[in-house]
Amino acid sequence: MPTRAFRATSYTQDGAVMEGKAPVTPLLGSNYDGSFIAGIAQLRYIYSMPVERIVKLFQENGFDMDKGTAHGLLRKTESVFGNLYKAMGLAVKEDDYLAGDETYHRVLVKVPGGKNSKKGYIWVVTAVYTGLVYYFYHDGSRAQDVILNYIGDYGGTFQSDGFSPYRKMARMLTRLACLQHVKRKFLDCEDDEEAQGIVGLINGLYQNDHKHTIGKDGWTAQKNLLWRRKYAPKKLKEMRERLDRMAADPEMLPKSDRYNAVHYMLNEWDAIENIFTRGDYHLDNNLVERLNRYISLSRRNSLFFGSHKGAQRAAMFYSLACSCRLNNVNFFEYVSDVINKTALIQPNTPIKEYRNLLPDQWKAL
Repeated sequence: MPTRAFRATSYTQDGAVMEGKAPVTPLLGSNYDGSFIAGIAQLRYIYSMPVERIVKLFQENGFDMDKGTAHGLLRKTESVFGNLYKAMGLAVKEDDYLAGDETYHRVLVKVPGGKNSKKGYIWVVTAVYTGLVYYFYHDGSRAQDVILNYIGDYGGTFQSDGFSPYRKMARMLTRLACLQHVKRKFLDCEDDEEAQGIVGLINGLYQNDHKHTIGKDGWTAQKNLLWRRKYAPKKLKEMRERLDRMAADPEMLPKSDRYNAVHYMLNEWDAIENIFTRGDYHLDNNLVERLNRYISLSRRNSLFFGSHKGAQRAAMFYSLACSCRLNNVNFFEYVSDVINKTALIQPNTPIKEYRNLLPDQWKAL
């Protein structure tokens, strides 16, 4: 368990001045300590409970708190964690292997005469090796500039589905496809024997790759690369030949499931082959898709974020929560400790000074 910071408190008892210690309150104008705030964040972003339900839970257990106070604590915590969140965005790109995706959430926005909900997109980029996760949100935009501006001049490896902004990254970095996305396109062609043949070949790649696990029984990434060079070329060659035959079929209807599957895979072909150029690349983007289940659960339970600012706040908290998960760090303990530490750091402190407070390097003291 992390040690809790305390502040000295003086009081008078029976005419004598006494000194005691009370937990530090990291937020200005608030008497709540870091562990209480961490509990609200855990319920909201790990267990996907709406703030209204959290407040009701507290009330049922004899603690009165209104919804505005709970929202206020999360807003103030976002301010305290601002530089920590910036450090996360930079630290993710220290890794030479990233995986990315985008998902949606309903967001309340102002419209003439009141408010309405709209679909807003949250982007996520995960550092595969350091286990740091960076969610970011720009007024719900899914425009390519959002992800391309973040990636900037990053020169490592990026794995994703075939969304066009990701494909554009192939000009400046090594891009990997997601074989699960490719496979789903062909699974949609249920009664097409040739399409199911492609599914069988993709399954064959997985079956061969699962015969060994890097880090187990002395199996290394280099050994895995040699193994991939042995089994993959033949299957890829057969796959490409089938794809070319299907693409040349004059009876294939444009915009049919078969057409979409074939041309999606052809567009992803270079990124598919790239997977097999190293022994430690994943065959798919399932790591990121598992993380996005937190957003999916929030969609079901909370229905919408109350504003663009609320969605940005959620992106920050999900970044910390998912990074804790991938690094086997208890999110409650992490927030309880780090909120006190960041509250004491001077605002003009360089962002790099926050690096050792991120979940992959943080240690409970």
